[in-house]
Amino acid sequence: MGKRTASADFLVPDAVYGSELASKFINCIMLGGKKSTAMRIFYGAMNQIKKRMGDINPIDVFHQAVENVKPTVEVRSKRVGGATYQVPMQVGKKRQQSLAIRWIIGASRAKSGRPMFLRLADEFMAAYRREGEAMTKRENTIKMADANKAFSHFAW
Repeated sequence: MGKRTASADFLVPDAVYGSELASKFINCIMLGGKKSTAMRIFYGAMNQIKKRMGDINPIDVFHQAVENVKPTVEVRSKRVGGATYQVPMQVGKKRQQSLAIRWIIGASRAKSGRPMFLRLADEFMAAYRREGEAMTKRENTIKMADANKAFSHFAW
């Protein structure tokens, strides 16, 4: 795979928790280069988790949430002689992580009416308990792969 981003090379662990995943996540929340806003959202969410879950370290909740959302298989479209098949495939480590991050952020952005950091905190705690929208997305992805198992011989 030739696709490499600079972010992988220059990723500095975040200042508060010393976690690389956290700083990657902050970069993914960021819209229009507004990093301080993204950081405020992320740490706001962390503080919410701390308030609500008390004894558990919020960064552990975050790591576990991302871990829980990571999909193991997904379907990819493959054209075989004029027909397009949905072929189930294993998901690589990097892609698992970016999908998990994307789904969690997407799920929090989809809900409206509350500040983003609250929605994000909710989504983290839900994913930590293996529920919530990002988890649902993961289940559906895996179901799709399961349903299309018949085409797995097209995997390349």
